Amino acid sequence: MRTLVSLSAYACEGGLDDRYQPATCYSPVIALGRRRGPGAAAGLWREYEAVLDLASDVGLAGVSLEVSWARLEPRRGRRDDAALARYAEVIDYARRRGLFVNVAAIDAAWPAWLGQESWLMPWVEPVAVDYVNWLTRGLSADSWSVFAAREWMTRGFLDDEAGPPWRRGAREDAASAGANLERIARGAAATSDVDFTTSVNVTLDQLTDLTGVGAAQVHVRSLVRGSGPLSSARGLVTRRGDEWVLAGPVVPAPLLRD
Repeated sequence: MRTLVSLSAYACEGGLDDRYQPATCYSPVIALGRRRGPGAAAGLWREYEAVLDLASDVGLAGVSLEVSWARLEPRRGRRDDAALARYAEVIDYARRRGLFVNVAAIDAAWPAWLGQESWLMPWVEPVAVDYVNWLTRGLSADSWSVFAAREWMTRGFLDDEAGPPWRRGAREDAASAGANLERIARGAAATSDVDFTTSVNVTLDQLTDLTGVGAAQVHVRSLVRGSGPLSSARGLVTRRGDEWVLAGPVVPAPLLRD
């Protein structure tokens, strides 16, 4: 089992869900004042290298990069090759610094054009599979995940504080959406040239006991806390002035290179 620290594009990169920026499924709840958006976030879109330098210097084993579908395809069928190239730069840089890199293709801030309850819509499955296939052809990673955190994808059906679609108690819809997500995962695995790993997500506070996980990878939230609905409770590194530093004095042993 491999333990990696996650980097959430939505919470950390900035440049999403603001005026004239790519919109995600969180746009309505942000516009209604029910959620705070990421805003400039941690500004990682242009500063990934500085954070990856620190991650490598302290001996982290690797990262799970949760790329932003909304940034990569801000309009249906209109994909941003420059954004794809930037993610390729980030991955190449991380690997040159000795970090293992997992790429998580679909995060919990999916594009606004996909709809608020997209995982209930039958037309979404082939669209999602096609996007994942395009991504795996365009990026080279050490391992792949279809979803950054599948459990977040249906929380809105059950918890009115979780975000879209903000319909608490819709358990049948949550089950149906979960089944559709499983079909997307199977479809991507059947049609892509890469192998997708099994993974679970934990927080730093949950890292001490990983017995019985039953997955190939553990993705720990998060290397950088970021901001907005998908930010973690705390991060491993933080920004102080113009520098990135460790947020705490100790790096948990499971995150370090063997």
